[in-house]
Amino acid sequence: MAEEAAQEQPSPTAPRPVRCIVKLGGAAITNKGELESINEDNLRSACAQLRQAMSESDGDGSPEKVLGMDWSKRQGDPADPAVDAELIAGMAGLGIDTNFIVVHGAGSFGHFQASRSGVHKGGLCSTLVKAGFVATRISVTSLNQEIVRALAREGIPSVGMSPFACGWSTKQRKLASANASQIIQSLHAGFVPVLHGDAVLDEFLDCTILSGDVIIRHLAQLLSPKYVVFLTDVHGVYDRPPTDPNAVLLREIEVDDNGSWSIVKPALLQGNNKGVEISVAAHDTTGGMETKILEAAVIARLGIDVYITKAGTEHSMRALKGDVSTDSEDWLGTIIRSSK
Repeated sequence: MAEEAAQEQPSPTAPRPVRCIVKLGGAAITNKGELESINEDNLRSACAQLRQAMSESDGDGSPEKVLGMDWSKRQGDPADPAVDAELIAGMAGLGIDTNFIVVHGAGSFGHFQASRSGVHKGGLCSTLVKAGFVATRISVTSLNQEIVRALAREGIPSVGMSPFACGWSTKQRKLASANASQIIQSLHAGFVPVLHGDAVLDEFLDCTILSGDVIIRHLAQLLSPKYVVFLTDVHGVYDRPPTDPNAVLLREIEVDDNGSWSIVKPALLQGNNKGVEISVAAHDTTGGMETKILEAAVIARLGIDVYITKAGTEHSMRALKGDVSTDSEDWLGTIIRSSK
């Protein structure tokens, strides 16, 4: 299986334990109703908060020197970017903890192309599927580049990594091959890998879509981060669609050794293990939220806390810093943890 194969991969020099794997939800960083439209404010805020969470400064209030690493000209820029190579060469370091991995969803990128062509169903013998595979990857990799650039502008040394290009593949939609050596080497070199959900080859179906949530689960199993954060467009997991005025935020979900879960907080739903399943099946037609919770439960079984909260808020800032506990009554979000 992919997990066993990944465990056997040689590591050039074992990196420090990964501090956090962050999922930037597609719904949070793109405008879902507009084809290939980035929510610039949310993306900028998420990147700035990630920079703050990584900061190694003593927090004395003085502004940090941010070394922008996007030296490419953006559309509409009046002049070429200014790069003070001498100043940069004299800097002692970046002043941030780069032991993070970022995985992002596609949002309004890729889904249109994949659904119109049926890439997720497979069948590369079809010209439509083959064309859709190419179109889907063009779309999701273009978003990946924009996210890498946004992180780079915050002084985060990020490098884009596509699962397809790294040789990841599936077998009947289950992860079968996942070479993480490039990710491990990049972490060791001080880079922040930025991965994304992708169109990949499948041993039985020819091709399919590999979800970013599945990627996070695999990396968590392999690299054992201290915690995992899902940043979304809502405050966490609810017992029904968040648009319902009677929706209740599930603040804490407990996962046992068998992978089944139950609600711990709020007390009115305590012990219920059906509320989450019902709410997911009722309003998620893509399997996105269902996949997210199932994969988060697998991660929690490993003893790794998972925080799901809204991007660009004080709650996401605390989650990225790992400043959350089951006693945090003033924190809005969902904690998924092991029952041990």
